[in-house]
Amino acid sequence: MYIYNVTINIEQSVHDEWLLWMKKEHIPDMLATGKFSKALMTKVLVEEEMGGVTYSVQYTTDSKKTLEQYYIEDAPKLRADAERFSGSFVAFRTELEIISEQH
Repeated sequence: MYIYNVTINIEQSVHDEWLLWMKKEHIPDMLATGKFSKALMTKVLVEEEMGGVTYSVQYTTDSKKTLEQYYIEDAPKLRADAERFSGSFVAFRTELEIISEQH
């Protein structure tokens, strides 16, 4: 299993609109690709010097191959949809491989 993690710092001026868009449109669109089994959105509780609010969204997928398919088939359109917030956020993406999970 893999996690595709996107960490985003969003400016306060568009925060509420962006958060609603993430919950009602973007995350459902990501899941609708069929390449992710779930999404977990968390708020980072450390205050950034640059201001804004930081979130981490973790999308779980079954394999590196599926994640590569997402990059080719879906990422360009879904990233373009975020252009409405261009200049108001900074994002970085990481890939994580799940080694073990305990409950």
